[in-house]
Amino acid sequence: MGKAIIKTEKGEMTVQFYEQDAPIAVANFKKLAGEGFYDGVSFHRVIPNFMIQGGCPNSKDSGKAHLAGTGGPGYKIDCELTGENQYHDRGVLSMAHSGRNTGGSQFFICHSRDNTAHLDRNHTCFGKVIENIDLVDDIKQGDKILSIEVLED
Repeated sequence: MGKAIIKTEKGEMTVQFYEQDAPIAVANFKKLAGEGFYDGVSFHRVIPNFMIQGGCPNSKDSGKAHLAGTGGPGYKIDCELTGENQYHDRGVLSMAHSGRNTGGSQFFICHSRDNTAHLDRNHTCFGKVIENIDLVDDIKQGDKILSIEVLED
């Protein structure tokens, strides 16, 4: 399975992709990361004991900071909800969306399983943090993603 390193101001975390369960979301994330789309975006939404969310291009520009959470890549991808790994546990990487089949670039990483069961089979789980999971707890709203490096399979 493929992996990526999400490099943040607080450190680096390695994610392993769920390519069998979510090939569309994984390919999309890899494409955007490879194009540098995520470089400089912030985690614009952090809810303790729930998740950290990033991937909005509006979070790069202080003049558009009030729009953080509303932007995307200019297209939408379908949800993938039928695979075995479609449950939101600690460290799970999932697509944020504003309704079914409206994902694009925004994603979130879960803090724990405590408050996430309602997301199962509603948001596409497409990976999981497998190294430096504690970094998820250290991220604060406004912390930046420096870059995302996709590792070869």
